[in-house]
Amino acid sequence: ANANANANANANANANGDDEKNPYYPRLFSPLDLGPDIGVLPNRALMGSMHTGLEGHSIPRLLMPFLKSGEETEEDHDDADLRELGEYFAERARGGAGLMVTGGIAPNREGWLGPFASKLTTDDEVRLHREVTDMVHDVDVPTYSPDGGGGGGEGGTGRSERARICMQILHAGRYASHPFAVSCSSTKSPISPFQARELSLGGVQSTVDDFVRCAVLAREAGYDGVEIMGSEGYLINQFLVNRTNMRTDEYGGSFRNRMKFAVDIVRRTREAVGKDFILIFRLSMIDLIDDGSNWDEVVQLAQAIEDAGVTIINTGIGWHEARVPTIATSVPRGTFSFVTSKLRSADAISVPLCATNRINAPHVAESLLERNDADLISMARPFLADPYILNKSREGKSQEINTCIACNQACLDHAFIGRTASCLVNPRACHETELVVDEDSVPKDRRLRIGVVGSGPAGMAFASTAATVGHRVTLYDRAAEIGGQFNMAKRIPGKEEFHETIRYFTNTMKALSSRGKLTLKLDTEVSYDDMERLSSSASTTTATTTAATTATAATTAMDGEGIDRWVIATGVDPRMPPIPGIDHPNVLSYIDVLRHKKPVGKNVAVIGAGGIGFDVAEYLLQRDNDADAAADDDDDSGHDPSADEADPEEFLNEWGVDTSNETRGGLTQPHPHSSKRNIVLMQRKKGKLGKGLGKTTGWIHRATLVNSGNVEMLDQVKYEEIDDEGRLHISLPVQGGGGNKKGSKEEGERERRALDVDNIVVCAGQTSQRDLETQAAAAKKADHNHGSGNNLLLADRVYTIGGAYEALELDAKRAIDMGTRLALVIGDEGMIPSKIKELRGKVGPEEKLYGMMRRLAGK
Repeated sequence: ANANANANANANANANGDDEKNPYYPRLFSPLDLGPDIGVLPNRALMGSMHTGLEGHSIPRLLMPFLKSGEETEEDHDDADLRELGEYFAERARGGAGLMVTGGIAPNREGWLGPFASKLTTDDEVRLHREVTDMVHDVDVPTYSPDGGGGGGEGGTGRSERARICMQILHAGRYASHPFAVSCSSTKSPISPFQARELSLGGVQSTVDDFVRCAVLAREAGYDGVEIMGSEGYLINQFLVNRTNMRTDEYGGSFRNRMKFAVDIVRRTREAVGKDFILIFRLSMIDLIDDGSNWDEVVQLAQAIEDAGVTIINTGIGWHEARVPTIATSVPRGTFSFVTSKLRSADAISVPLCATNRINAPHVAESLLERNDADLISMARPFLADPYILNKSREGKSQEINTCIACNQACLDHAFIGRTASCLVNPRACHETELVVDEDSVPKDRRLRIGVVGSGPAGMAFASTAATVGHRVTLYDRAAEIGGQFNMAKRIPGKEEFHETIRYFTNTMKALSSRGKLTLKLDTEVSYDDMERLSSSASTTTATTTAATTATAATTAMDGEGIDRWVIATGVDPRMPPIPGIDHPNVLSYIDVLRHKKPVGKNVAVIGAGGIGFDVAEYLLQRDNDADAAADDDDDSGHDPSADEADPEEFLNEWGVDTSNETRGGLTQPHPHSSKRNIVLMQRKKGKLGKGLGKTTGWIHRATLVNSGNVEMLDQVKYEEIDDEGRLHISLPVQGGGGNKKGSKEEGERERRALDVDNIVVCAGQTSQRDLETQAAAAKKADHNHGSGNNLLLADRVYTIGGAYEALELDAKRAIDMGTRLALVIGDEGMIPSKIKELRGKVGPEEKLYGMMRRLAGK
């Protein structure tokens, strides 16, 4: 609401003013002049670097047969073809990105992120990258610059600038996931499998040469510039701090010596590429590690690289091994802009500064620019979520933006295991050539009338995609609102961004409904009898329908009749374990707590320590259900905070970030949230609780609970009973008593314990809601046995997706991906329900190599 008010205010203020300003976000869409040699950027947004997995690889041909799965061909992972990367960037340029930065490309073999990762060292690789730059340069981006060239463009003044792209040069240093890792000193990072070898003096100097050579090749490949990665704990950053640099030569010791490596790279690169080439340096302005850089060193380095010839300084926040969240959804929007603002206000440098991290909405970017915190705003993952975020912003359509929720599940979590990146809320990201969603692209004679039961993540994704490509969709849900499990997720502290996904799908469906493509029927329970009654007759249920049938039946389908296909996206039910006394009134399900806001007492036992168990524990620590609980159990009223309401200062205080940035690494004493509750979080299996949580975010959830001091974590728990007083009786292995031996069914000595708690919250997994599919299969079998065949075709037209298909954890990534993929092929000949299991991405050779390297390192 605040974002809309600000945008409207800007629009009103500029309605009769300077027509060279955007009426919604005037600062975001003002041009930036980088000087006569380089020219003008069309807006103040930088599409930041992300590792996509599309950058190619350098795997020797002789290894490829051992890394392919049975269904793959040579072309599936062809290192000699970067067209997918080109289309990925070209689409974002068409969406308004005027300056983009690629994922990290290594300048030599030692600098690979992973085994045989992407690099730029040869003329053959230059030829491959030329395909990417040519595709980007074919796009003109609208601008409000009075000096912009011709070419027109929507939403602006008719002026435009050619889209630009820079290549990021990244040397992993000790973060490399391969045995050739090197660094300034021989150290091993806590997040990497291999010890890094110390570079000799000659090795350091040849590495500088490799950076320069890589930049020259990037220019030959058509890139408009390079970003030199000097932050996030990669090689250049490793040289800068005493934590990792123990050298005693000219590249170690004093800070002047430690920064020599970075300054030499910038200076020599500028000399080699000339003045008309963009040089961005990603500078770590706050390391968030012990014994990191202090503020004086940050300023000193910024001044030195400006003197050496950089065009733009981009902000880096924290090392990857830092124990402070920097980009996860729990980080409030724009939290770390204070460091960029501090450098800008110091008047220490004159080149443009770029702010970054958790800036995912145009009104946030606009506010930072308005405060003069920065000259540019870097947004990386938001371009995964919505390639057209800038066009929509420029045209005043911010409510149509598919907002990045900063979950990391399909982007960073993929990158760190060598899997091609994607996006939880937009599965097309990095799969643009595979998943093509074009308006009305399905031929008229193949368009279907589809009924979708359930409007959770899978149902929303399927319905919106199917309706977009041309099918006629009726979406049913027994609830009064769409969103399914997202309506609970949005209430978890740190997951307020889930509001945005529901907002996006709500507006998308409204738009589709207004065009007669989709009908939404809420508060509607669908039974199997309803499916039979609403389905089209057997004579009209072939794989394709005639154009005449489609045209005449469209209106009927929108009234909920004549349906050709059914998609079951009914989600899951909470599983209640068979514990004696489980029906005690003190026992609640996670749905009782999160959806219905049932009152919860001070002392709580949580059964189950998967993702839901951790979410519930965090919710109970930071939310007061007694105060928020509605009088009516079914009343979901009460205020759920939005992402804009999260407090950056509170977050920084909780995690111990020194906002003055005077201490080394920018760390100070953390002050975790205080809570009135005491929680016992339990799991049956042996091992660390939360081990299966997200690769890049799981540690945050664990640390939040541990740091609170209010949560006890127990593994190897056996739930004995719940007595009449509501106490939970458990048993645990006796310390030193043996316990269960691996591979053995014999149980060691255990001791009992009674938990005197006010409530027991059960988060022990889920079961799929497959009643409709089960009834359809039963009807098919019965009809087959009786020889009638009346229900045969109906049963074969029922497709189950999302949690209803497979209930492991609440996996929204899988659900949205599955719904999107099915929507694109449901009308294809041979797409029968049993092929649902094939609707998932393949495991590529890079991911297999990552796994091999970790096994080699004993991980």
